[in-house]
Amino acid sequence: MPEEEKPVSDELIITHAEHVRTLRLNRPATRNALSAELAWGIVRAIEQAKSDDACRLVVITGTGDAFCSGLDLKQPGGVGDPQSAQTSQLDDIGWVGRFLLTLRQSCDKPVIAAINGVAVGAGLSLAMAADIRIMARGARLMAGYPRIGGSPDGGLTFTLPQAIGYERALRFLLENRTVNGPEALELGLVSEIVDDSELPERIAEYAGTVAGLSPITLRLTKRGIARATASIDLEAQVRFELNNIKTAFASQDGREARRAFLEKRPPVFRGR
Repeated sequence: MPEEEKPVSDELIITHAEHVRTLRLNRPATRNALSAELAWGIVRAIEQAKSDDACRLVVITGTGDAFCSGLDLKQPGGVGDPQSAQTSQLDDIGWVGRFLLTLRQSCDKPVIAAINGVAVGAGLSLAMAADIRIMARGARLMAGYPRIGGSPDGGLTFTLPQAIGYERALRFLLENRTVNGPEALELGLVSEIVDDSELPERIAEYAGTVAGLSPITLRLTKRGIARATASIDLEAQVRFELNNIKTAFASQDGREARRAFLEKRPPVFRGR
């Protein structure tokens, strides 16, 4: 079957071929930073894929040299509250919380993150919410929250310790470390790395193999694994994250961190 391209907007391009639905974040000028339109587009596209019998598997990747550089801080309203724009489209959790709930809990079809470049903040949360992560060797992962005076959201407080353990997750977040492909594989953040130039071919090969399985097998297997590993109330957890990041962003330190980030200078924190 030839590949069918469905550009739902300039910011998100959806293609479908051989039961594989690919979502490509398409804001290369901002390193695929998340606008409200792009973020909600991802959520809606996953919901649509879940209900489409022609789709057995979803791949999420980015255009250019980035997977997703996180929240677009330069958009109007983007600095103050990442959940503020268009939350009425779904509910008060907003799009960041919906990444985890939609990819892991709502969608029972496997989701693969093809990490082609940098993934930071909400972009890292999106990647970690996927079921399987395959990463380009030269790509980089970073939490990013400390440098803008925030705390983890997007389900990262659940997915990160689940993948790499409590202490490693805490250190990764607090140290705001940047890790490349080999270190991400060693830590357990991803399950496979390939040379940058080989990522598209490897993703096509792997996704094609998995999509060739019975769709019943795929969906029941994901349901079983997701249920067995989600021992907490995921919706309550993302609400807890949202309250935390609102508190962090509303503090004087949070505002100072974002000013310093945009002004490219060290922040001065006062604990208020």
